[in-house]
This record gives sequence, C-alpha cells and structure tokens, in this order.
Amino acid sequence: MSEQAHSRQRHSDGRIADEEYALSERRHSSDSSSSSSSSSSSSSSSDSLSDIYGMRNFHLFPRKESLVLFKKRFLRTGKRKIGVVESLIAIAKSSWVNLFIVFIPLAWVAHFGNTHDEHDSGDAQRIWPYGVTFTFCFLAIVPLESLFEYGGEQMSFYCGSDLGDLIIISLNNAVEATLAIILMTKCELKLLQSTIIGVVVLHLLLIPGTSFIAGGARILEQDLHPHLTQLNHTLLAIGVLSLLLPTAFFASIQGVNSTGVVNDETRRSFLQMSRGLAIILLLVYICSRIFLHNPPGANNSMRLPPNAPKEMQEREQELAAKEPEVSQWVCIIMLIITIGLMAATAEWLVDSIEFVREESDIQQEWFGLILLPIVSFSADGAIAMMFFVRYILRHYFGKVSPPNTLAKARAIDLSIQFILFWMPFIVLLAWWTGRPFSLLFDTFEVALTIAACFLVNYVTADAKTNWAEGFAMVSFYAMIALVSWFYTGQPEIRELLACTSVAEAVAGGGAE
Repeated sequence: MSEQAHSRQRHSDGRIADEEYALSERRHSSDSSSSSSSSSSSSSSSDSLSDIYGMRNFHLFPRKESLVLFKKRFLRTGKRKIGVVESLIAIAKSSWVNLFIVFIPLAWVAHFGNTHDEHDSGDAQRIWPYGVTFTFCFLAIVPLESLFEYGGEQMSFYCGSDLGDLIIISLNNAVEATLAIILMTKCELKLLQSTIIGVVVLHLLLIPGTSFIAGGARILEQDLHPHLTQLNHTLLAIGVLSLLLPTAFFASIQGVNSTGVVNDETRRSFLQMSRGLAIILLLVYICSRIFLHNPPGANNSMRLPPNAPKEMQEREQELAAKEPEVSQWVCIIMLIITIGLMAATAEWLVDSIEFVREESDIQQEWFGLILLPIVSFSADGAIAMMFFVRYILRHYFGKVSPPNTLAKARAIDLSIQFILFWMPFIVLLAWWTGRPFSLLFDTFEVALTIAACFLVNYVTADAKTNWAEGFAMVSFYAMIALVSWFYTGQPEIRELLACTSVAEAVAGGGAE
C-alpha cells in the first residue's frame, strides 16, 4: 500500500473515531437532559445563567474524563512496560553526541583545580588555562542539551505533544535560567538585565531566523501552528510592553524633577512596581498554559485544535501509536540528574568566560546582550550544526529526505517563557534574597526588544514563513549586534541597580 493510501487510511480512522465520540457525546447529553427534567426550577435558571455567561464549558482544571485518559496514557495501561535496563540502553544509544559526556568530569576537574590552585598560590591559570576550562564546559553541555531534547521527546509519548513541547521548552531554557540566577546571586544586576534582553532577542530573531532559512530552502513556505501563533502574538506583546511601562515612567519623572531622581526613594518605588508587575506576568503565563493545555470544552485537553497543521496531527497520531523507548520513571530521574549537572556546568562556563570581559575592551552592554546569550546557546547550536552537517552528507550520498512543511518556531516559545516566567521569577527571587533587581531596563534595551517583537509578530502574522523572512530576522539581529558594540549603557540605571545604596553607587560612578 502506498504512503498516500496509508495517510488516507489514518485520516479515515480519525474521522470515524471523531464521529463515534460525537455520537456518544450526543447520547450522553440526551440522557443528562432527560434526567435533569425533574430537577427544581432554581437549578434550571442557574444553568441558563451559566449558559448566558458562557461558563458551562469553562473548567480551570481538566475534567475527570480527561484526567482518566491522561492517567491511562501516562501509566501505559494495558501496554507493555519498559524495563530499567532497556531504558538505560536506549538513553545511551539515543545519540552519538553522548560520547561527549566524558568532558563533564574533565570540566569539573578543570574548574576545581583552578579554584584550589588560586587559593594556594593566587594564580588560577597555572594548572588549567581559562580557555581549556571554557572548552571543557562547552563540550560538557553539548550531551546534556541532547539528553534534554531526547528526554522531552520521550515524555511526549506519555503526556502528549502539547505537554511534551512545554517540557522541552522548559528544559531548553535551563541553561539561560541558570545563567541568570548565577548573575543575580553575584549581584551583577545590570549585566543580568542585559543578558535577559539578549536571551529574548536571540530566541526571537537569530534562532528562528536560521531555522526558517534552513527549513524553507527547499519549499516555498512553511506552516506555523495558527492557534499557538495567535496567542503567542499577545503573550509576546504584553511581555515586552511590561518593560516599557517602568521605562516610560522613569523618563517622565526625569523630565519633571530637575534635581535628579536617582536616589533610594526612587529605587524603592521601582522595586515595588516591579514586584507587582512580576506577579501579574506570572499569572498571565500560568493562565496561558491552562488555556493551551486545558482549553474550554469537553475533552479538548486531549485533542489538537481543528485548525492544527496536517503534520502536527500526524505527529500526534504517531505518538499515540508508536512505542516509547524509555520508561517514564527512568526518563524523569534522568532529566532531574541532567538538570543538576547542567546547573553546575553552566556556572563553571560563566566563570571561565569572565576572563574575556576582564582582559578585553568589550563593553558590558555587548557582553550581556550578545556574547553571554550566544555562549549559553552555543551547545544547542553546536548540536544543530552537527545535524545540519549530517543532512548535507546524506544529501550528497543521495539519501534525500522530503522537505518539512511545518516550521520550527519553538525558539519563539522559549522567549515567551523567559520573559513571562523566568524574568518575573528572578525579580521575586531577588526580592526574597534582598537584591534590588527591578524591571527598569535601559531605554536602548527596551527599544530593541520592542523592535524584535514587532518584526517577529509581523513575520508570523499569517502563520506562514519562508527563507527570505528568516534571512530578514537574522539580518536584524546582526544590526542589533553591530549597534550594541558601540553602546556604553545608561549610567542612571546602573546606579539604581547597585547592591549598595544609590548614594554610594553615584559617588563610586555606578560600580556594583
């Protein structure tokens, strides 16, 4: 039977299943209406009122039927259980990139060897040069990123494609989130702000842009998920505009008060403002996840939207039919261990890259906006380059795969999660640890973030992309990198972010 026949058969089976489900729903509705005819008039009026306000099908948490289906899928009820040994073998064979795991102990030895030598002799470069430590840490993160991707894909078999994508997005943000928390604990708050903006812009422009170029090279246009794209426009806009509010407020009071507004009272006001904004942003992100993963309606949490692209529907059917390679419990334990290794290795990576800033004339703004985000993403980028080289070799030897019509825009979801979840989380964490981190960002940083948001929303407005639009996104990122090289930063923001009092920071020239 041909591939098209298989596809028609799968879609036919899907339509039959949907018709059977709709018939059972109508029967259930009919039975419910007949049984409710004997209820009191007050109950009927209450139901009518619920219908008027459209609340009958709204549920904050999944319905019981959906939870039962999810439990059966997660526990693989009635299906073959995957053993621990089988799972470990599958993890080891998941990718040849796992060979780079040998660099994890080497990276740790290099870091602690330098630390020990620095305490003994004051010279941290005698045993392991910073460049060697950085290289080992970089190579150690490569297999960890690969395990994140593999673990998230395996969890998709147990949780569905939507929740699986959320897991993959959260894991892919682990390096950047760890980097941000490290900078916060070191009280490098201005560098932290620049890095947050740099991570968001990197995931908005460079990564999806290169993905659109590579994916659209052999096809006229690629599709995006229209349901997710429409919501992403709103989420991205509110996240970026939340940065504009404190900046506009600060510019307004600067123009009114001629005696200067850089003082502890102003900082206190912006800290209170930022903490309130952080809580609201977290609520927006949580509600958006509830809407995506538990949409209104009966059992919609276990189904894709009707306007989902064809390839996404086929992927969901494949996840339901195909057998996973790893046990869900082994996969969860593997991901927890990998997160711990990633957090420590990322910290050593940041420590080793500090020598670039100390021994060169790179501006702090460019270091935070461009270099640190690229370093944090470099391991994932190296994996992408390896697969690209493999694709070129397969194409050269005649093993050509058909072009994918579904565009890879997961990086945009990474930006949305970072600006709506991780950024406000860090604001609240800084509040808890007594560090004056606020959402009052540099005017230049806010401007380029708004510009990036505008371009991304414009490119994805029709839920279609092509390689020319991808090239435009990459080009704009190159423009940002070029202009940022000459930018020295806004001294007022640096002084308000100092961990000392503002008066001491002003007297010391804004030093943290």
